[in-house]
Amino acid sequence: MCVSVGQLYSPVIMDKPVCLIDTESDGKLCVQQSALQILQQIQQPVVVVAVVGLYRTGKSYLMNRLAGQQKGFALGSTVESKTKGIWMWCVDHPNKAGTTLVLLDTEGLGDVDKGDPKHDTNIFCLAVLLSSTLVYNSRGTIDNKAVEELQYVTELTECIKVKSDEADDSSEFVKFFPSFIRTVRDFTLERKIDGKDATENEYLEFALKLKHGTSKKVMEYNFPRECIKKFFPSRTCFTFPFPAAPEKLSHLESLDPSELSSDFLEVTNRFCTFVFNESHVKKLKDGITVTGRVLGNLAKTYVDTIASGAVPCLENAVIAMAMIENESAVKEGLEVYQSGMEKLKDSFPLELKDVSSEHQRLSNMATQTFMKRSFRDTDGKYLKSLEENINKLFDGYLRQNEQASKRRCEELLSSLSARMTENLKQGFYTKPGGYDLFCNDLVDIEKNYKIQANKEVKAEEVLKEFLKQKSVDSQAILQADQKLTEKEKEIKQEIEKAALLQQEIKAREEKLQQLEEVMKAEKQSNEERMRQMELKMKEELRLQREEADRAMKSKLKEQADLLEKGFKEKAELMKQEMEEFKKQNAEAECNRAREFAEMLENSNRRHEQTMAMMQQQHREQMKAIQERNAQCKGGCCIL
Repeated sequence: MCVSVGQLYSPVIMDKPVCLIDTESDGKLCVQQSALQILQQIQQPVVVVAVVGLYRTGKSYLMNRLAGQQKGFALGSTVESKTKGIWMWCVDHPNKAGTTLVLLDTEGLGDVDKGDPKHDTNIFCLAVLLSSTLVYNSRGTIDNKAVEELQYVTELTECIKVKSDEADDSSEFVKFFPSFIRTVRDFTLERKIDGKDATENEYLEFALKLKHGTSKKVMEYNFPRECIKKFFPSRTCFTFPFPAAPEKLSHLESLDPSELSSDFLEVTNRFCTFVFNESHVKKLKDGITVTGRVLGNLAKTYVDTIASGAVPCLENAVIAMAMIENESAVKEGLEVYQSGMEKLKDSFPLELKDVSSEHQRLSNMATQTFMKRSFRDTDGKYLKSLEENINKLFDGYLRQNEQASKRRCEELLSSLSARMTENLKQGFYTKPGGYDLFCNDLVDIEKNYKIQANKEVKAEEVLKEFLKQKSVDSQAILQADQKLTEKEKEIKQEIEKAALLQQEIKAREEKLQQLEEVMKAEKQSNEERMRQMELKMKEELRLQREEADRAMKSKLKEQADLLEKGFKEKAELMKQEMEEFKKQNAEAECNRAREFAEMLENSNRRHEQTMAMMQQQHREQMKAIQERNAQCKGGCCIL
């Protein structure tokens, strides 16, 4: 087996099947870690086709053909020893771009040597839960015995729950169950109903026809048929003639196509084409798309539940999947943001507007990444985690940009003031008129600095500290300057104090402008986040509605069929069931809409709280600037 993973959403290539679900020594089912690792790498949506049926009925041959291979899944005389549990083969879907076709070949049902009578039921149950198309393979004909062999369908009400708190919610199975294909191998009869030629699908529906009456015998006859019709509204049938002469059947996989019956090949090709064209992407409850990664987690959840002795619950599985996927969605979103900002960091220091702009772009990308993978984040807990972590990272990058800007500004001032530093060491300014010389040199340094550092985020702050340091030298030079009178010295000292105060105001204004830039970025990010949330919510509600509509459509069709066949009482019961179904769907949609509204409100409230904190900081900084401005009473020799 060869597994190849390239870019995101690249397909996983398998050259042969692997065991997905096996049986441990104590008889309990378990998921194979190696198969899970393969599924974890598949980030594409998956179409899952599972085949079930009695052992030695030729299931594996059909799956090999769907994989586009002659060999792969075990068949023939080796099936009893090799096909145990559920085997998996992931291939590129031949018709649907960006989709992986996952083929599941299950252990043959009805082998009395297995010991555990529930084993077959569990295998059948898992095939139903994991697939988007279920192929039931049998041999000979669809007579009453063949229908009764599908006893596993009648047991699904005890083996699967939609909601954990519902006694019998099998009426909702139709929402989530796979489409159903009945394949009949080695079919030799003429397809006739009442002496007239019948299609394969008409033949299947005739075999599922109900009998009138209320006797125990009639009810036992009708029960498996009612379950199939109720749970699997989408039903298709293919009847296969013998593939080859009896003596060649034991090595079917090694036969050349020319050695196979042309009629058999024709049906096989029709079957494969139908599966490729009509099998849909696997969906969870509420229309959530399943990827290979989700399928792996789903398999483990269901198998662990069965192994514990509990009944698999679709709602619980969705909750468990949501937790796994939403945690990963947060992680993926943060990786998108962080990797982009790390690249930007290589260019630090930058203007704040450039950092904010890239933060906003990457924040939007991170939210999109999160939205694409997440689902059922009903209380917005995971989106909140993403927001908080992005804001924390953004604060860190802002500090790093400021530190880089501070270093560059300090280096620039150090370079520009190198001659002044040397003059100070040489005592150049300690002479009559030295103070004016010092001030002139300081003016030149400041002028050149502002030209070169005018876009730096820490330009004014670093200049403030520089002038503060130089004021110590300035005072010493001023006091030593014999050219100036005491009065002149006092005036110049006041001017210098005012200049330092003015520079402090500029540094505060610089911080204020930066805060305003951050506030602007937060406002724009929130607007985009709210837009994406609303789109996500509308999409989830649409999928939920479509799922309910499909189920209702199938129930209406079933009710019409009952009325047509004269089953008025059953049709009336179905009408009542549909009314209850409609009521439950309306309540579910209303609850979901309320959850979404609360989530939007909570997100907006967090934004308002963040903005309120920033506005408070803005007011405090404005007040400090106004107080400093009130203290200013003059110019400065070094401006």
